[in-house]
Parts: sequence; structure tokens; C-alpha cells
Amino acid sequence: MANKKIDNLFFFSWLVSIIATFGSLYFSEIKNFVPCELCWYQRIFMYPLAILLCIAYVRKEWKMSLYACILSGIGGFISLYHYSIQKITNIGEHAIGCSVGIPCTAQYINWFGFITIPFLALIAFILIFSTNLIIWRSIRGN
Repeated sequence: MANKKIDNLFFFSWLVSIIATFGSLYFSEIKNFVPCELCWYQRIFMYPLAILLCIAYVRKEWKMSLYACILSGIGGFISLYHYSIQKITNIGEHAIGCSVGIPCTAQYINWFGFITIPFLALIAFILIFSTNLIIWRSIRGN
């Protein structure tokens, strides 16, 4: 029974990474929103998750959840920083790493006054991190 729970959690985690990957591709390739530098860093951590979690799910290699936690944790911190510089004026004025091309403070979408692209990425990273942390803790208990 525990394996079915782990299997479902891993599938959910993979599904979130696929939705986030295709969502970012939709915004850049269909809506023609040019990604800023921090958006690229978030993609660097999200895109491999889609592949890693797919392989791990198919092969039932639950220990890959540790690597998914690491990638999603780092990506989540980048998303949190990016969201902070978009929404907190004092941080946005002194943002690091956003000097070339599109400014990282640009908000292509701003649904309900708080949902931006980095916010969507942050939610995806949190979901992936938390489900893989649950998986990691449950397999460590066995």
C-alpha cells in the first residue's frame, strides 16, 4: 500500500514539473514573452526535473526524490528571490543579476495583483519539493 502512495506522489510531482515546463514554453514561444535572466535560471532547474522525475517514475527509482528535492529547492529559492524583486520595491531597485536585456522586475502577467510568472514557478517548485520530501522520508523509514 505504501508503494502505491509513493507511486502517486511521484506521478503528481512529475505532472507538476511537466505543467511548469510547458507553461514556461507557452509564455516564451506562443505569447512571445522574452525570459529575463532569473527566468532562465529557474528553467535550468525545472526542465531537468521533468526528465528526472519521468525516468524515476517509470523505473520506480524512489531514491531520485533526493535529487528532485535539491533541484526544486534551489529553483524555489531563485523563484522566491525573483518574486521578491518584482513585488518589493526596495529589493527590486537593487536587484542582482538583472542588468542585461529584459529587467527581472518586469511583470508580463499580474493576475489578481499577485500572481506573476515567478510566483507560478515558486508554487511548482514548492509542490515538487514537498512531495519529494514526503517520498524521501517514507523510503528512509523503510
